[in-house]
Amino acid sequence: MKKDNTNTVKKPSFIEKVGSKIPDPVIIFIGLYVLVMVLTAIFGGTSFETVGKDGSSVPYEIKNMFTTENILWIFNNALLTNWLGYAGGILGTILIVMFGIGIAEESGMLSALIRKMGGNLSERLLPYLLVFLGIMSNIASDAGYLILIPLAGLLYLGIKKNPLIGMFAAFAGVSAGFSANLVPATVIDVIIGRNAQGFAEAQGVPFVSYLGKDINPFTMHYWFMLASTAMLVIIGGLITNYWVRPRFEKMTYTIPEDVNMSEYGVSKEEKRGLRFAGLGFLIAVGIDLVLAFGPLKPYKNELGATVTPFLDNIILLITFIFFLSGLFYGIAVKKFKNSGEVIAALSKQIGSMGYVIVLTFFCYNFLALLTYTNLGTYITYLGATALESLGLAKSPTLLIIGFIIVTAIINLFVGGLTSKWMLLGPIFIPMLYQANPNMTPDVVAAAYRLADSSTNIITPLMTYAGVILLYVKKYKEDFTVGNLISAMLPYSICFLVSWTALLLAFIGFGIPLGF
Repeated sequence: MKKDNTNTVKKPSFIEKVGSKIPDPVIIFIGLYVLVMVLTAIFGGTSFETVGKDGSSVPYEIKNMFTTENILWIFNNALLTNWLGYAGGILGTILIVMFGIGIAEESGMLSALIRKMGGNLSERLLPYLLVFLGIMSNIASDAGYLILIPLAGLLYLGIKKNPLIGMFAAFAGVSAGFSANLVPATVIDVIIGRNAQGFAEAQGVPFVSYLGKDINPFTMHYWFMLASTAMLVIIGGLITNYWVRPRFEKMTYTIPEDVNMSEYGVSKEEKRGLRFAGLGFLIAVGIDLVLAFGPLKPYKNELGATVTPFLDNIILLITFIFFLSGLFYGIAVKKFKNSGEVIAALSKQIGSMGYVIVLTFFCYNFLALLTYTNLGTYITYLGATALESLGLAKSPTLLIIGFIIVTAIINLFVGGLTSKWMLLGPIFIPMLYQANPNMTPDVVAAAYRLADSSTNIITPLMTYAGVILLYVKKYKEDFTVGNLISAMLPYSICFLVSWTALLLAFIGFGIPLGF
């Protein structure tokens, strides 16, 4: 007989109390917009100077936004320039990516692929492969949380082990390894990279790597993410085998009556669909290769500079691979019986981006206002001056570690990678570069990604924290948020420390973060 805990009231943790007081990011950006307007009225006309690229002084003056000219600027630029055109039209790029990922997810291909791989895991390599699948599942947005984590529990249940062990390993991969992947130009790469480019260009920071080379915003971290994936899989597997398993293998657990061991199996129809998806994948890759060595091959322009159309359009090309694979799968399993159902699947995915559309409208208008008024440049100037006065500007290592710690702590209280990047990126990218030119946009963005991901699994404010707890409670009814945080803390600490060391090693040995 199961114990009824429905009347038990859990006392909220400190983090939950603080987090509950923080308003939605949309409200934060509206408030910041109003605050900037007020500050321009107070400090309008204030002059200051910064150091330009050539070492000369560049004069600035904070604009008062309550003049007729500047109010007209707000209304004339709010839609096309400040929102839809921000950072070269990043909103459109994000939506295009969802076409490919969306059709692959809506067809059921990504779900079937995860279940197929999960069902073939070797017991010896189980933790390592679960972490790896968790990392890779981030391509499919919610699939890792909703499919892989409960599947991991069933896999451990099938070998007579505590299902919580497998669920913790999968959770570490899905959430703590959120920024790593083997696939280039994922949605996260687009959001981080293109916005980093916008933040840099808005305040005159060169969008080049710390090695002084031009970078593609979509692949500027690829080599680092590739190495990160391998490292996190190894560390995650070791933690599971040598820390989590000894703690939980003797713990009692309950097998619910509604648990069906075949619930996450792969049907014959789905196996057939995956074969067709493989065919679609090969056709799409073949077409991309023809384009890479044909119309989209590199060439020299009239100025003698090398133009790389293939890399410049890598988002569309990777989207096409996901789209065609998902389309072939959907047709094979009869998910898509006609073109109307394909369009409906695309529309559903775009519809799920409604919050992003709302968020970016207020966020991008705020960032444009910050740049136009020169207030953002002034904040950067003050911050860089403070870092120099503290003696931190001379050490890129200290700046990197300091920024990682700040981001990791903020992530405990403010969820959402995108919204935090919109808050921190436009301040820290120019500020850290002004403090030390070695703190280029790719370095700052990489530091942000690893810090944000590493503490996802130990904050109760993470979007899926409640869902994960419900999964765990199916087997251990008295398991609490505190127990979950305690179980995941070793992953979080080890990921954060080792990931930071990896970034510093890349920089120390002059290894490019991406291309």
